[in-house]
Amino acid sequence: MNVILDKDINKSIEEAITFCEEEGLEIIFTHELSEELLQTISERTRENPSMYFASVDMLKLRLQNGCYIVKKDDEIYGHIFVHRHMVHKFSVYERSSLWVHPQYRKANLGLLLMHLMTKRFVKDFLISIAQEPAVHHNNELLGMKHIALKDLSPRIVEALEKIGKLRDELKYKYYVNSYFESKLAPINKILNQIINQ
Repeated sequence: MNVILDKDINKSIEEAITFCEEEGLEIIFTHELSEELLQTISERTRENPSMYFASVDMLKLRLQNGCYIVKKDDEIYGHIFVHRHMVHKFSVYERSSLWVHPQYRKANLGLLLMHLMTKRFVKDFLISIAQEPAVHHNNELLGMKHIALKDLSPRIVEALEKIGKLRDELKYKYYVNSYFESKLAPINKILNQIINQ
């Protein structure tokens, strides 16, 4: 089964890259976006019910970790950010503010952006929290593992709640990358010892 998924995702990513080339779309990793563009993205997160609201200040913090944008001329047609949570001495990165222009949603650009960001943070603790079934499917294609909140230390859950990600497993699903999954038990043990001190 994994072989089929790997084959399908590689084909989908190649097709998305080819589509971008044919359409003249650039995919850029950057740490800099204009104030005007950040305001537009912030408003988009407020208006789109499937996105979690991000203020301009929060986007500026996320921009320190970098973001991918899909761009043609001066127009932005897609973006993805990463939010850094500090949990004791551990950095937990959350993929966030994924958006693709409706005109390009059937071209797997969301999957491509998720793939690029997941690959960039392959040796970091990366988590994805989303409510859209398409994002869940893409997370599984990308090799991320669905976990329950009970699998996370309360310290990690508390850090996520600081930006409003509530303990709502009916509305949201939580996925971690392979690296995070492999280190989850020792991290939980360390964090739980701190809680119990």
